[in-house]
Amino acid sequence: MAASSLVEDYHGRTRTDRHFADPILFWDETLRDGEQTPGVHFSPEEKLRVAERLSDLGVSIINAGIPVVSEEEAEAVRRVAGAGLKAGILAAARTVPGDIEAVIRSGVRYIAIFVAASQVHLRYKLKMTEDQVLDASVASVRRAKEAGLHVAFVTEDTVRAPFDFVERLYKAVQAEKADRLVISDTVGIMTPLTFRWYLEEFRRRVQPLDWSVHCHNDLGLAVANTLTALEVGVTCPHVCVNGLGERAGNASLEEVAVALESLYGVKTGLKTSQLYELSRLVEELSGIPLAANKAIVGYNSFSHEAGIHTHGILAHTLTYEPLQPEVVGRKRRMILGKHTGRAALAEKLKEHRLVVPDAVLSDLQLRIKLGTEAQSKEEMVRFLTEYRARFEQPGIPDEEFWRLAKRAGVPEAPA
Repeated sequence: MAASSLVEDYHGRTRTDRHFADPILFWDETLRDGEQTPGVHFSPEEKLRVAERLSDLGVSIINAGIPVVSEEEAEAVRRVAGAGLKAGILAAARTVPGDIEAVIRSGVRYIAIFVAASQVHLRYKLKMTEDQVLDASVASVRRAKEAGLHVAFVTEDTVRAPFDFVERLYKAVQAEKADRLVISDTVGIMTPLTFRWYLEEFRRRVQPLDWSVHCHNDLGLAVANTLTALEVGVTCPHVCVNGLGERAGNASLEEVAVALESLYGVKTGLKTSQLYELSRLVEELSGIPLAANKAIVGYNSFSHEAGIHTHGILAHTLTYEPLQPEVVGRKRRMILGKHTGRAALAEKLKEHRLVVPDAVLSDLQLRIKLGTEAQSKEEMVRFLTEYRARFEQPGIPDEEFWRLAKRAGVPEAPA
């Protein structure tokens, strides 16, 4: 029996509400926003390794970083830009002349010019008026276009800014021939229904030809909101490998891609079988361990222990899996532990062509349960203690900070 006849698929019943762009272009932010994950730093060599893998995966645009940050960052961007990758290489800049010039010198073809839009950002961070932000944005887009760059214009905190200002600002940069307009849910406060309304209203007011979304995961909604944006017709989703990024991270590349392919039937053009290998590389280079229960690439995402589940999987994988693990470069695992059933044990024994009576299976099952329950948790507690210490204060420790401050000429605190 065909798999399609074994499960009810209700996604097709809402197709009239979806207007996917063709093609959808993936814009990866791992090397910029992903590197802004607390405690993460990629060397130029590491950025190139990740960029090569992203390009081979089929990602359309790679944000290599912000050249004005440091000479090492500028070198990393130049190296990625000069590597001859298939993906378009982008660098980011504030609406500051020095930032724009640093991107022009880096050799990239794409630039993302960003500025804050919400009143809280303008008043407390930028200390600028709406008119000042608009003037700086227009001047920055104009200079980048004069230099021959493809320009994406990004506002931080778009969805908490006054809509009239958002409309005025984006229309102004469109008049300067900005190529792509990027809407940001910078602190992850949108819900899918609200975001749908917002994007439809943005399209009605601004009429973008090419638009993009940048969704953060503060409330765990980045992927859902990104998929909502794609349903509305947004061209270019921002994603990060493993969902890296500031605070709780960004929309996960692997989750958005696989959801599009498996739930919507949208061909992304990505080589999804490479997703797990890429995920492990970024995990290694970033030093941020994957959560065991992380969707798609987490260690347990295709693992089964409970007897009811393993029995179902052995009968047909659709019982407890939405897709085959090989689709994303994974393998299925049957975990032996407290909840293991006899069907899984019988399958394990078959690996060595062994078949035993039910009584032996029952005895083995009991021994595994008792052995699992008797295991000490001391080693796990030690691991968690070290893990927490690593992430409770990432980056430079306080002692190192004060040592560097003294070398920089900062005077000692008064007694």
